[in-house]
Amino acid sequence: MILRLLTLPVLGPIEGMLWIGEQVLEHANAELNDKEDLNKQLLTLQLAFDMGDISEEEFEEQEEALLLAIQELEEENNE
Repeated sequence: MILRLLTLPVLGPIEGMLWIGEQVLEHANAELNDKEDLNKQLLTLQLAFDMGDISEEEFEEQEEALLLAIQELEEENNE
Protein backbone atom coordinates (compact mmCIF):
# COMPACT_ATOMS: atom_id res chain seq x y z
CA MET A 1 0.00 0.00 0.00
CA ILE A 2 2.78 2.43 0.93
CA LEU A 3 4.78 1.41 -2.14
CA ARG A 4 1.71 2.13 -4.28
CA LEU A 5 1.43 5.62 -2.80
CA LEU A 6 5.13 6.30 -3.31
CA THR A 7 5.07 5.22 -6.97
CA LEU A 8 1.75 6.87 -7.81
CA PRO A 9 3.27 10.13 -9.12
CA VAL A 10 5.43 8.17 -11.55
CA LEU A 11 3.23 5.21 -12.45
CA GLY A 12 -0.16 6.94 -12.24
CA PRO A 13 0.08 8.75 -15.60
CA ILE A 14 1.49 5.63 -17.27
CA GLU A 15 -1.34 3.48 -15.94
CA GLY A 16 -3.82 6.12 -17.07
CA MET A 17 -2.42 6.11 -20.61
CA LEU A 18 -2.53 2.31 -20.69
CA TRP A 19 -6.18 2.37 -19.64
CA ILE A 20 -7.02 4.92 -22.35
CA GLY A 21 -5.19 2.78 -24.92
CA GLU A 22 -7.16 -0.29 -23.88
CA GLN A 23 -10.44 1.62 -24.19
CA VAL A 24 -9.56 2.84 -27.70
CA LEU A 25 -8.57 -0.69 -28.73
CA GLU A 26 -11.83 -2.16 -27.41
CA HIS A 27 -13.84 0.47 -29.28
CA ALA A 28 -11.95 -0.15 -32.53
CA ASN A 29 -12.43 -3.92 -32.22
CA ALA A 30 -16.16 -3.46 -31.63
CA GLU A 31 -16.46 -1.33 -34.78
CA LEU A 32 -14.54 -3.89 -36.83
CA ASN A 33 -16.75 -6.68 -35.51
CA ASP A 34 -19.89 -4.72 -36.44
CA LYS A 35 -18.68 -4.19 -40.00
CA GLU A 36 -17.54 -7.80 -40.28
CA ASP A 37 -20.97 -9.01 -39.11
CA LEU A 38 -22.72 -6.83 -41.69
CA ASN A 39 -20.46 -8.15 -44.45
CA LYS A 40 -21.22 -11.73 -43.36
CA GLN A 41 -24.94 -10.97 -43.47
CA LEU A 42 -24.52 -9.54 -46.97
CA LEU A 43 -22.71 -12.69 -48.12
CA THR A 44 -25.38 -14.91 -46.55
CA LEU A 45 -28.05 -12.88 -48.31
CA GLN A 46 -26.26 -13.27 -51.65
CA LEU A 47 -26.02 -17.03 -51.15
CA ALA A 48 -29.72 -17.27 -50.27
CA PHE A 49 -30.58 -15.37 -53.44
CA ASP A 50 -28.25 -17.48 -55.60
CA MET A 51 -29.84 -20.67 -54.25
CA GLY A 52 -33.33 -19.35 -54.94
CA ASP A 53 -34.36 -19.17 -51.30
CA ILE A 54 -35.48 -15.53 -51.58
CA SER A 55 -36.95 -13.46 -54.39
CA GLU A 56 -35.05 -10.76 -56.23
CA GLU A 57 -37.26 -8.09 -54.68
CA GLU A 58 -36.61 -9.37 -51.17
CA PHE A 59 -32.88 -9.61 -51.92
CA GLU A 60 -32.73 -6.01 -53.17
CA GLU A 61 -34.58 -4.67 -50.12
CA GLN A 62 -32.35 -6.48 -47.63
CA GLU A 63 -29.19 -5.71 -49.61
CA GLU A 64 -30.00 -2.00 -49.60
CA ALA A 65 -30.56 -2.02 -45.83
CA LEU A 66 -27.25 -3.81 -45.21
CA LEU A 67 -25.30 -1.53 -47.57
CA LEU A 68 -26.76 1.54 -45.87
CA ALA A 69 -25.76 0.15 -42.46
CA ILE A 70 -22.21 -0.48 -43.71
CA GLN A 71 -22.02 3.01 -45.18
CA GLU A 72 -23.26 4.52 -41.90
CA LEU A 73 -20.57 2.66 -39.94
CA GLU A 74 -17.88 3.87 -42.33
CA GLU A 75 -19.10 7.47 -42.04
CA GLU A 76 -19.05 7.23 -38.23
CA ASN A 77 -15.48 5.93 -38.37
CA ASN A 78 -14.38 8.82 -40.60
CA GLU A 79 -15.74 11.50 -38.27
